[in-house]
Amino acid sequence: MATEHIVVVGAGQMGAGIAQVALQAGIRVSLVDVNKDGLAKGADRIKAGLKKLVEKGKLDAAKQQAAEANLSTFTSARDAKDVDVAIEAVTENEDLKRRIFLELDEVVRPGGILATNTSSIPITRIAAATKRPESVIGMHFMNPVPVMQLVELIRGAATSDETYATIRAMAERMGKTTVVSKDYPGFIVNRILIPMLNEACFALMEGLGTAEDIDTAMKLGTNQPMGPLQLADFIGLDTVLYIAEVLHKGLGDSKYRPCPLLRQYVDAGWYGKKSGRGFYKY
Repeated sequence: MATEHIVVVGAGQMGAGIAQVALQAGIRVSLVDVNKDGLAKGADRIKAGLKKLVEKGKLDAAKQQAAEANLSTFTSARDAKDVDVAIEAVTENEDLKRRIFLELDEVVRPGGILATNTSSIPITRIAAATKRPESVIGMHFMNPVPVMQLVELIRGAATSDETYATIRAMAERMGKTTVVSKDYPGFIVNRILIPMLNEACFALMEGLGTAEDIDTAMKLGTNQPMGPLQLADFIGLDTVLYIAEVLHKGLGDSKYRPCPLLRQYVDAGWYGKKSGRGFYKY
């Protein structure tokens, strides 16, 4: 299958990052966001990322110009034409994603692929909203996309071998390493990561240590670049809570129960770095 023109829905940090690595790989990108200001910020973020690579000597100016020329922006996916692959990268809301996939089903050419960057929602359920479940796959990039090397590929119940092979090749073209996960809640990374972050929240709530001590202990004691509470702040505490709820509901095991302190912070609007306050102040 061809992967020369993709549409990325969602111009936030994840969507812009996905668009950037696709452009660096010589793929034409239509970036879509219903919010005009968000769309403009996403395009600016991409251009700034490309410029930074040129300044660091990791991208030449000609390729930068070619990449910028290959970027188009739209407030509706229906305005993108001749699309081979769609990658949805909006917030973790299943109803929203299913509505977007209904629209993308009409945008992507026959035989094209619909991918979702969801970090926890079952691919099989998202695929059921389309007329081509065999062409739906999970393509979970890590944040920040231009830096992180991993992409989790998740096959739904109906995902075809051809769909998987095409998306794997496209991810590798973007310079990524892929792993394959079964379509279970949280997939591989978040199935393991979120319980660790949630347990760090319990440790803080129970007074086991301060946020700084917990993070320092995990950084120096397990050789992690960032402590779990700081990482939760960077991910977004609302996102961490949502994924923890998906794990708890989907797996039915009390060990995945979200920490009450995490829920309280989200209720207070303390989402972490993006809101200026979480376990730390920014």
